[in-house]
Amino acid sequence: MIRNFLAVGTSALALAITAPAIADEHDHDHGTIEFLAETAETEGGEEAAEVATPTMSFGEWGVDPDLIDNTIHPGDDFFAHVNSKWLKANPLPPQYSRFGAFNLLREKSTSDVKTLVDELVAAQPAAGSSERRIVDAYNAFYDTDAIDAAGLTPAYPYLSEIFAATSLEKLASVWSKPGYNSPVGGFVTVDQKQPDTYTVYVFSGGLGLPDRTYYSDDSEKGRGIQKDYRAYLSFLFKEAGYGDPDATASAVYNFENRIASDISWDRAVRRNRDLSYTSFSAEELVALAGDFPVATMLQETGMDASEKFVLTQVPPSAERAKELGLDEATLAKIGKGTPGMFALLAETDVATLQAWTAARFLSGNSGVLPTRFDEANFAFYGRTLRGQPEQRERWKRAISETESHLGEVLGKSYVERYFPPENKKAMDELVANLRTAMGQSIDELEWMGEATKVEARAKLASFDPKIGYRDNLETYEGLMIVGDDPLANRMSAAAWALKDNVSKLGKPIDRTEWGMLPQTVNAYYNPSKNEIAFPAAILQQPFFGISADLAVNYGAIGGVIGHEIGHGFDDQGAKSDGTGKLRNWWQPEDLANFKERGDKLAAQYDKFCPLDDGTTCLNGRLTLGENIGDVGGLSLAYRAYKLALNGEEAPVIDGLTGDQRFFLAWAQVWRSQNREESMRQRIRVGPHSLEEFRVNGVVRQMDAWYEAFGVTEDHAMYIPPEERVRIW
Repeated sequence: MIRNFLAVGTSALALAITAPAIADEHDHDHGTIEFLAETAETEGGEEAAEVATPTMSFGEWGVDPDLIDNTIHPGDDFFAHVNSKWLKANPLPPQYSRFGAFNLLREKSTSDVKTLVDELVAAQPAAGSSERRIVDAYNAFYDTDAIDAAGLTPAYPYLSEIFAATSLEKLASVWSKPGYNSPVGGFVTVDQKQPDTYTVYVFSGGLGLPDRTYYSDDSEKGRGIQKDYRAYLSFLFKEAGYGDPDATASAVYNFENRIASDISWDRAVRRNRDLSYTSFSAEELVALAGDFPVATMLQETGMDASEKFVLTQVPPSAERAKELGLDEATLAKIGKGTPGMFALLAETDVATLQAWTAARFLSGNSGVLPTRFDEANFAFYGRTLRGQPEQRERWKRAISETESHLGEVLGKSYVERYFPPENKKAMDELVANLRTAMGQSIDELEWMGEATKVEARAKLASFDPKIGYRDNLETYEGLMIVGDDPLANRMSAAAWALKDNVSKLGKPIDRTEWGMLPQTVNAYYNPSKNEIAFPAAILQQPFFGISADLAVNYGAIGGVIGHEIGHGFDDQGAKSDGTGKLRNWWQPEDLANFKERGDKLAAQYDKFCPLDDGTTCLNGRLTLGENIGDVGGLSLAYRAYKLALNGEEAPVIDGLTGDQRFFLAWAQVWRSQNREESMRQRIRVGPHSLEEFRVNGVVRQMDAWYEAFGVTEDHAMYIPPEERVRIW
C-alpha cells in the first residue's frame, strides 16, 4: 500500500512490516528488488492464545533421515518424499496461513529480538536514548488496554485533516503528508538508466483488494469476497461517523472498481522493466497530470528537487509497443496507468476521495486503533482472504512494529548476540565458489556467443555481495517516539522515512545501504546496484549450519546464493549491465535463445495446477523471474558443490550420497504447509511459485537429480532430456 507520496520508504523490509493489512496491488511490488521468498504477511486481528509452533529436526548432518518418506519415490514427488512426514506430523497452527522453514526461522528471529527487547525493558534506559525509544515503541503497541481506552481520539486530528480537505488541491496536500495513503505515489531510488543518480519514481495504486482481478471475479467465491469487502468498508465508514455508511462503501468500491477495470495493469505485464520505465521532466509530468495537482505533491514532499521523474505505468505508443514486441494479448492487459489515474482523480467527486482516504487510514492503522478495528481488519484480510483462523500473538506483532520504526538499532544488538564471525567467513567462501561456478557456466554456454559472454562476465565480476549486515547501521537520528501513542509513533516514523528518502536527491549513491534488516529471514538481488544480500538471520539451519554436511550447505544456502546471482541473469535482471544500467547488452541471436528458454520454463509452470481439479494453475509468466532464479541457482550451487569437494569423492552418510544429500537439502528449505485460501491468493498475485513447485519444478530440470535417485521415464516427474530447461 502506498502510505503517502513516499511510496515505499527507505527499506524494502520496512514496507513489508509497516504496510497496512489492507492489500493494494503494489503491496508486493518492491521496485526491481527480487526477493528469495515472499515477505512476511501483515496481519491484524484479535489476540491469539500462545500456541506451540511446529519444530524441525535437522539430524546430525543437516537433514533428518527419519523424516524422509521412502514410501514415495523421489521421482514421483520429490517434495513429498522429503517433506510429507513432517507435514503430516505438523498441522498448521491457527495463527498461520502457511508455515514452513522460513516461518520457523522468522519465529526464532522474533523470539531472539524479543529477548533483546525484554532486557531493555528491564534495564529502564534513560529518556531520549535509542534504547528508550525501542522500549517506548514496543510498550505503546503492546498495551491494548490503553489503546482501547483512548478510543478514536488519537486518530481524530488526522481524520479531521482529511475531512477538511474539501478540494482536490487540498486533498493532494493531505496525500503528500507522511502517514496518509494516496492513490498515486512516489519515492526516491536509484535511476535504472542512470545508476549513479537518484531520481523520483511515480506510480499509481489505490486498490483495497489484492489485485484488479478480484473486482472482476464473478465466481461464487469471488462475489463472496467482494461482498465481505464492501461490508468491511461499511464498518469503517460507520465508525468514521458517516450517516449512510453503506452508500459511502458503495461509492468507494465503485471508485476502486474503476481503477481495477480501467487503470491497473496485469501483474505479469508490470514485470517488464523496459515497459515500466518512462521518464519525464517536471514540466512534462505536470502537463501529463492535467487537472490533477501533482505539482503540489512534489513541492510538499520535496521531490520537486528531482530533475527527472520515472513513471512505471505509462501505456506505450504504437511505435513503442512494436519496438518492445508487445502482441495484442499483452496490450489488452495494459490499463490506462498513471496518466489514467490522474484523469480519474480529477473527475471523481472529492467526497468519494475523502472517504477512500479515511478508509485507507483507518484500515492501514487498525493494529494501533481500538480492538474492534483490529478484529474487523483481520476478519477480512486474515480469515476471508488467507484462511487464517487466528492472529499472531500481540507481542510478536509488537516486535514487528518496533522493527518497522527502529529496526537497524535492534539489528546492531542482534548481530552482536546471534551472528558469529565464522558464519560470515563461511559465507564468503560459499559466495566465492558460486561466482566461480557462474563464470564457468558462462564460459561453457553453447547458446550464447562470445560478445554477449564478455558482457555477462563483466556483470558477474562487478557483483556486490552483502553478508550479514552493513557496518554503518542506521541510528534514526531525529525520530521521536511517544511512549503512549502508537499511532503517533507510526506517523513520526513515516515523517522520518520521507525526510530520509528525499534527502538522497542530489547525493552520491549510497552503496552501503541495505534493503533488509540483519534479523530478516530472506535474501535479495537489486539490479540497479548489482548487489546480492544475505541477512544474518537466514544464515541458520535449514539454510546454513557451521557444522552441517558440505552437500547440505550447498544444496540449501548455496541454492539461495545461486538464486540471487541468478536474478542478475533472469528475464528482467538480465536487462541491466554490470553497472546496474538498464540497457540491452545482448546480441540479438543470444537474446532470442535466452527468451526461448524462458518461454519453455514458463510453459512448464503453467501446467502446475494444484487446485479445483487441475483448473487453477500457476502463472508461469508472473513467476518466471523467480523460477529462473531457482533453476539457475540450484544448477550453480551444484557446480559450486563439486568445486568445494576439490576433486575428492563425497562420503556416503546414512546410506545417502553427496548428490542425494544436496537435493534433499534444497527440498527441505521449501518445506511448508499452506491453507487453500492462502494458496489461491499467492497463485493470483505472488511472484513466487508455491513451495511444492519450487522443488519439483526445479530438480527435474537437472540431469544430476535423475542420476542421484534413479529417476526414469516410469516416474511421474520425469521429463525427457530435450525438454529440460538449462539456462545457467
